[in-house]
Amino acid sequence: MIYYSNMVAKSKAESARERLLDAAARLLAEKGVDVSTRAICEAAGVTAPTLYHYFGDREGLLQAVVAHGFGEYLARKKSLEASGDPIEDIRRGWFDHQEWGIANPSFYALMYGQVRPGQHAAAGDEGERLLLEKLDAAARRGLLRVPPAVACHMILAANIGLTLQLISQPSWGDGDVSTRVFEALMAGILQSGASEAGSEAWPTSVSAIALRAALAADPSPALDATELPLLGAWLDRLATRPQD
Repeated sequence: MIYYSNMVAKSKAESARERLLDAAARLLAEKGVDVSTRAICEAAGVTAPTLYHYFGDREGLLQAVVAHGFGEYLARKKSLEASGDPIEDIRRGWFDHQEWGIANPSFYALMYGQVRPGQHAAAGDEGERLLLEKLDAAARRGLLRVPPAVACHMILAANIGLTLQLISQPSWGDGDVSTRVFEALMAGILQSGASEAGSEAWPTSVSAIALRAALAADPSPALDATELPLLGAWLDRLATRPQD
């Protein structure tokens, strides 16, 4: 009987939590980020203390909803088969990110439009990691003229800003603004002619970026725990010097 009672209590708790998430997601899509705690509780059929018990406050609930929705989006991205060309995969991800944001404007605005100093959208961390993986692969091929982390920040900053602009001003999507921004961005990130030239033709900075990425993916046993970080620091210095 005790076990059964515990199971019933757990089932009710999960049901209340799920109802809150479902109600918040629905109202967020319908009414935007200004949806009230009272409206969410009424739609879920629970009282305010129940919301506070599971999520702390309204902001905690909305962040949980966004994390769940963005998690599903990332799961879809992970299921896509890689093309074998990291730059093509980055290009596809660029437009896919914008499509998701435009299709889910309230979720996107809650993630990226509510700016607070020193805080970022935790739900986007996994997306950043996936992008960095593609950039690391490009770096190992000698395709990057800037370190992968720098390229990652450049792409995210441009894509998030442009997506917010496309949400607020849909007419921007009538032309090829997104394509032009992406191409201009890639011109500053990619090593010109790297795909045609062999490694012997790479500038020193590109070679340093490539070796740094290769060592991160497969640390050499020839270097001990003190030597590897030292080499990494030297490579980082070479990677940021002006190209030859």
